[in-house]
Amino acid sequence: MSLALASRGGPLSGIRVVEFAGLGPTPFAGMMLADYGAEVLRIERAGAPPYLGAADFQVLNRSRPSIELDLKQPAGAAFANELLTKADILLEGYRPGVMERLGFGPTTVCAANPKLIYARMSGWGQEGELATLAGHDINYLAMSGALHAIGPAGAPPVPPLNLVADFGGGGMLVFSGILAALVERASSGRGQVIDAAMLDGSALLFAQIAGWQAAGVWHDRRGHNLLDGSAYFYRCYATADAKFIAVGALEQQFHDALLSALGLEPEEFGDRLEPAQWDARSALLAERFRTRTRDEWVTHFAGIDACVSPVLSLEEAEANPANAARRLYVDGEPSAAPRFSRTPAERRSTPGSAGQGGAAALRQWGMTDDQWRPLRDEGLLRAE
Repeated sequence: MSLALASRGGPLSGIRVVEFAGLGPTPFAGMMLADYGAEVLRIERAGAPPYLGAADFQVLNRSRPSIELDLKQPAGAAFANELLTKADILLEGYRPGVMERLGFGPTTVCAANPKLIYARMSGWGQEGELATLAGHDINYLAMSGALHAIGPAGAPPVPPLNLVADFGGGGMLVFSGILAALVERASSGRGQVIDAAMLDGSALLFAQIAGWQAAGVWHDRRGHNLLDGSAYFYRCYATADAKFIAVGALEQQFHDALLSALGLEPEEFGDRLEPAQWDARSALLAERFRTRTRDEWVTHFAGIDACVSPVLSLEEAEANPANAARRLYVDGEPSAAPRFSRTPAERRSTPGSAGQGGAAALRQWGMTDDQWRPLRDEGLLRAE
């Protein structure tokens, strides 16, 4: 599938994005924009190696072409600035001040293109005493108060991979901010700067728990709450084959269906929301679940609406018939989401090496060969 010439047609068709390549939440947002049909052109740093694996497996870089450009050279910087005059969105994920030092700060760039939406993705935000410090998902999650709530009692907090701050509180946050800014621009005709911080996003995702804690229905300690794995009806259980079953029987009807399917009497569990009962009942259910294999329990619960699911590995999730019917994964990559009835979002192309598809993309953006080939000949630009 051609990186630059693939048919667009998604809900963001016609929107042009210059993405300054980064890690984690920035390429995730770029992937979302490209999956939705935007013409995203990723600018890679000259000579930057692939991050944790070969370029062909950098799923976050799919659906869009790239160029490799030396931004520290005046000719390279001037070329990037020319691209930005043609863009609707600039997406960057550097530490505060880096874009300004490169000559691409919002004051300069937005003066040349007042309709530009300038989306800034950072860990701590553009201002404040932490702004220039390094950090990762676990740090932003820790400082927001969210990490404190995740994990078993009597043990250190458990980082939920990098799904929460990086992708939920980062990539999704800046992506939704871009969409909101596009809607506002339709009426005002003006762009604006978006300051998206993973710290802010982590706190925002914690909104429901923060509200529950303020109401006194959530305890400020791990292992004593409804959704933290301590309730016997909302946790994972080991099975006879050392695999796991996930139970999410929160509401009364699902709770009762779960117990009935396990050969227990729901009437004897009337105080299900009393934490003092949870440890003993968790032990009871753990004993039951250890009597069969995971897949035997899947068969047993088939057709029973008890919110019971197998804990699948990635390979198992790809092969699962229900997931396959929905095309949850395609060639090992998650499918574009959500689904649109008229303007489908889709994986437009597989990820490729830096510069792949760049030449055709530059022509699509109206850049003539005379504008970019001299840079390529001088070694300042890679575009294939």
